[in-house]
Amino acid sequence: TYFKERGFTNDTIKKFGLGYSPNTWDALTKEAQAKGYQLEFLEKTGLTIVGEDKTFDRFKGRVMFPIQSLSGRVLGFGGRILTNDKKAAKYLNSPESDLYHKSKVLYGISHAKQAIAKNDRCYLVEGYTDVIQMHQAGIENVVASSGTALTPDQIRLISRLTKNITVLFDGDAAGLRASLRGIDLILEEGMNVKVCSFPDGEDPDSFAKKTPLHDLLAYLDTEAKDFIQFKASLLMREAQNDPIKKAELIRDMVVSISKIPDRIKREIYIQECSRIMDISEDVLFNTLAQLLKKEFEAIGKQQKEAQKAFEVHRNETPEQPATGVDIQHLLEQRIIEILLLYGTQEVDFEDVLLKADERGEMVEVREWNRYKVFHRIYLSLQEDEIELAHPGFKQIYDDVITYLHQNEQFDLDQYVAQLPPELSATVTGILMQEEREFLHNWESKNILVKDKMQGIAQYVTETILTLRWYWVNKIIDELKKEISPEADSDNSSTLEMIVDYLGLTSVFSKKLGRVISRHSLH
Repeated sequence: TYFKERGFTNDTIKKFGLGYSPNTWDALTKEAQAKGYQLEFLEKTGLTIVGEDKTFDRFKGRVMFPIQSLSGRVLGFGGRILTNDKKAAKYLNSPESDLYHKSKVLYGISHAKQAIAKNDRCYLVEGYTDVIQMHQAGIENVVASSGTALTPDQIRLISRLTKNITVLFDGDAAGLRASLRGIDLILEEGMNVKVCSFPDGEDPDSFAKKTPLHDLLAYLDTEAKDFIQFKASLLMREAQNDPIKKAELIRDMVVSISKIPDRIKREIYIQECSRIMDISEDVLFNTLAQLLKKEFEAIGKQQKEAQKAFEVHRNETPEQPATGVDIQHLLEQRIIEILLLYGTQEVDFEDVLLKADERGEMVEVREWNRYKVFHRIYLSLQEDEIELAHPGFKQIYDDVITYLHQNEQFDLDQYVAQLPPELSATVTGILMQEEREFLHNWESKNILVKDKMQGIAQYVTETILTLRWYWVNKIIDELKKEISPEADSDNSSTLEMIVDYLGLTSVFSKKLGRVISRHSLH
């Protein structure tokens, strides 16, 4: 009844997997345990709360919104209360777990990804129902930030599909301020951003519900403002005739422009800002230059310190290598090494995007984009839903990724010093081995070695590709075990899957630019 009152059709309810958690204490917990699910995992994923005296369902009495990954796997849930109980939270999300990291997920991304690529634009809204109502209205290239402030990880998910984002919001003061913070993050990732607000009292949900598709598309097209126009009109209302506030506003706008990696775009926006704010371009360019100089100096200092730490570790005497070679262990170790030594460096990577051609068919388009190395590694592993298997490496990976996201400056020695002793010892061992691979014939073991300082992008790409290739081969081996030798057995489904996965290994082989022999894995 709630979903029908919101105007959702049966097809929409089915498409988004909408549902309900019964208003009893342990309906889901009992049902899940009866089907063989362990209480430990129900607790870890936040579906069940285990107390000293009582075990109960987290989402009892709530309508449910499944939250999916880019590939469509359910990672967590959002639940909305149906009563007017002011003591209870209106919306409740799954807690952080090994599966669900809310800052890395966009609600609706699995349903929207093809439409985003086809239309070369993503609409960003705030809530679950905004996404669902827009989809039902006929606009499918729309996602939400899953009840959190927009994060760089979420922006990078979108950037794999398009470079164009339009932020939609309902115009309240808090929403406007949040949009400003999100805009700077979007610009910093090299994206093109527009902003569109709705009439007073309207939000994307209510407006899409009552507006015909043709009119809705026309509104989004005509009302979307470039970020510089939006920020100027918003902040000028606050500054009014106060010259000090106006000066702060102008500086604020230049700070936003400084986030843009592309020099040509920065110059165009400076010219636009000059026109809107009626101030000399020279003044704005000088302010921009000062901001960029400080940023470059900080980056240069950071790189010199990291290189100095690297030289200290490199000059230490390496241990003798083990005789056995564990390919997965080496690849995961290499990922940690890259993050520690080159994580904050910005380099150009080749992206493969899906675009619609003249006939409306999806085709691969290749383009070069600039990323920080740790951003690229994180996004690649998240997209493939790959986690490091070695417990120590996984712990270090999670820690260093979090650290790099939260800290603009990265001092290798300081980072190692703040680690627990057991992790610090592992990291130091990895850094001491950095040169060791050059002493061995890794090519014979299907591990490519390059002069890393000359080709970091290629080094990162080949490491990720080789890890993907390794995982696919593991899947193939597991599928082979499922083939029955009995004459009357139907192995067709398994064989089809093996053929599909073998096709992937062929793709990886071409990308790596060499013939890969699977036998050297064993």
